[in-house]
Amino acid sequence: MKNRGKNLLVTSAVVLAAGLYGLSASAADFDAVKSKLEAAMAAEVRTEAETARDANRKPVKTLEFFGLRDDMKVVELLPGGGWYTKLLAPTLAENGLLYIAYGTSRIAARLKDQPGFEKIKIAGEGAQLGPVEGSRFYFATDTDLGVKNADMVLTFRNYHNFDEVSRAAINNSVFKALKRGGIYGVVDHTRRHMQGLNDENRRRFDPVEAIKEIQAAGFELVDFSDLHYRADDELRYEVGRKTVTGNTDRWTLKFRKP
Repeated sequence: MKNRGKNLLVTSAVVLAAGLYGLSASAADFDAVKSKLEAAMAAEVRTEAETARDANRKPVKTLEFFGLRDDMKVVELLPGGGWYTKLLAPTLAENGLLYIAYGTSRIAARLKDQPGFEKIKIAGEGAQLGPVEGSRFYFATDTDLGVKNADMVLTFRNYHNFDEVSRAAINNSVFKALKRGGIYGVVDHTRRHMQGLNDENRRRFDPVEAIKEIQAAGFELVDFSDLHYRADDELRYEVGRKTVTGNTDRWTLKFRKP
């Protein structure tokens, strides 16, 4: 029994040491990513309007939460004006790969001639996006990303834009594009749970509904973050209102493909 107890203590010590080493290695891995992200944040390609949003959007902490590494194959959905693209592309340029997908023409034209952005690839080129007639929503068809074994798919403040059928199609396409264990990171403006749709919350989305829909595509919820919680956003007003814009409460959810 004494030997058994001693062996258990040794085993426990080894497991603890291994766990601590793993945490240390993980932190060290992100140190390299953090340095590249901070360099990208200081790059001249970013506008003053973009840098002014850094404090609110907290990109370094947000991407650390999702587990970004500089050797990953990453897909950014609906990059819009490229706020995150301008950070992700330089960070992944040396060791990884960035795809942008859905509604990419605007940012692709802006960055195609910029040094350091040559490796960006376009995914989901067959997708068709457009407004749903008589609705605030957009539709998305032919959503196949054409990407295999991606490490991570990210989308920021876009989930609310699509109707239910299109959200399901996009989630299914993300699931197919990711490798087993791959991460799906989603951020959006918060709508009060179970609140009916109205003109003031049209660019917000219920996080519980998002979790339900994304899990229905086969994902497991890994974690959530309160990085973008804003106590003074009463969840009453449209996100573009002067009293709310730039300070909306946003949910930040991390999913994994089993």
